[in-house]
Amino acid sequence: MSETQQKETANTDGVITVFRALVVLILGAVIGYFVYTTTINTDSRYPFRLGLDLAGGSHLVYEADVSALEPSEVPELMSTLREVIERRVNIFGVSEPIVQVERSSIVAGQSKERLVVELPGVSDVKEAIAEIGKTPLLEFRLIDQDAAQRMLAVMDSAASGTASHDVASTTHGIEPYVATGLTGRYLTRAELVFGQSHGGGLSNEPIVSIRFDAQGGDLFEQITRDNVGEQLAIFLDGELVSAPVINEAIAGGSAIISGNFTPDEARNLVRNLNFGALPVPIALQSTQTIGASLGEGILEKGIRAGVIGLSMVIVFMLVWYRLPGSVASISLLMYAAAMLALFKLIPVTLTAAGLAGFILSVGMAVDANILVFERMKEEYRAGKQSREAARLGFARAWSAIRDGNITSLLSATVLFWFGTSIVKGFALVFGIGVLVSMFTALFVTRTLLLVLPDTKESDDSFLSKLYGSGLRK
Repeated sequence: MSETQQKETANTDGVITVFRALVVLILGAVIGYFVYTTTINTDSRYPFRLGLDLAGGSHLVYEADVSALEPSEVPELMSTLREVIERRVNIFGVSEPIVQVERSSIVAGQSKERLVVELPGVSDVKEAIAEIGKTPLLEFRLIDQDAAQRMLAVMDSAASGTASHDVASTTHGIEPYVATGLTGRYLTRAELVFGQSHGGGLSNEPIVSIRFDAQGGDLFEQITRDNVGEQLAIFLDGELVSAPVINEAIAGGSAIISGNFTPDEARNLVRNLNFGALPVPIALQSTQTIGASLGEGILEKGIRAGVIGLSMVIVFMLVWYRLPGSVASISLLMYAAAMLALFKLIPVTLTAAGLAGFILSVGMAVDANILVFERMKEEYRAGKQSREAARLGFARAWSAIRDGNITSLLSATVLFWFGTSIVKGFALVFGIGVLVSMFTALFVTRTLLLVLPDTKESDDSFLSKLYGSGLRK
């Protein structure tokens, strides 16, 4: 290749490098503008989602009773339970609810299935419990006539005795109802209809008509076929609603609930069933309230820590690496803007643990730049031009950057997979930060370094001194 062709190729490469640098800077400005405008605009479609510990609200922990279920069914039913509760709290206008399933460690051969409900902005625990408590548990049970007769006999005997008796303790151990396995987990639709009287004439009695899915319909048909002439009790939240007699096998997956409802009661029941019939019973285990002022204080301290940490890193890079350090600082600011944009777009629910993960990932972001600069030093001192030193520095530092980031990503993955909700928040933000930091170090920093004027350590120009002073230490 002739000298003229080499110059033309160098000029073309220079134009392409400048164009890439301009694209990077424009993209960074756009991302920064997006974060700024969507943050100051309170009605933005992309607000920051703040977790309970930052926004304040109620934290409820429920334990699900899965003792009557097959172990293979538990994961699917807990997932269904989470979806049901999430729909339920959304209906009542709770802002950005977080509903998560957690499995505790195995105790006495059994693990505990828990449902964690976080309701930001709801500081009244009683209100939060009421929101969840409105979700009904629908069950169908057969009546054991023999057990029912024994219970009645015991109750009559206790009532006619000369001494006072506790009827509840007297009848303890006698269960007149037999579980059928048919519950609200199979429910697909409920609606209000007006039924017929027992004589066949029309009546204005409100009746709730329900429809099961295919599996529930088959189970309902089998129950009615095998128990013709028996009573099928319908329970809602543990209370007996009605106990109709099974006259014949009922196919088609439909049933009715009649319990002398008023129209308003039947309408509320339909709404509750449609928006959340619980597949398994749950019991409240613990509650916690975080005030808005406390959450605001935590958020303010977290932001201050992030700003101080980022500023100290930038100052260090400027003092120690001078001109290359200023490039790394721009890259670091673009990293922060990209992270904040991702928090809005994914969206990521920010918690105090998540803020800690973000601040820690800032250190990972600058770590890659330091590895590159140290390799650049060696090439620059060996007499390479600054751009060539930058190319070689990135190539030599890549394996260390890759291995370090893969290790961090593996750690974040393990924490996210096995950790609780708090740990998962930290792991998610930290993992995203590692990926973004690797991208900004390899593409943003590299592109901006290559666009700087080419210098050499032996040059006596001001730019060479400014550039090289950071690479001669």
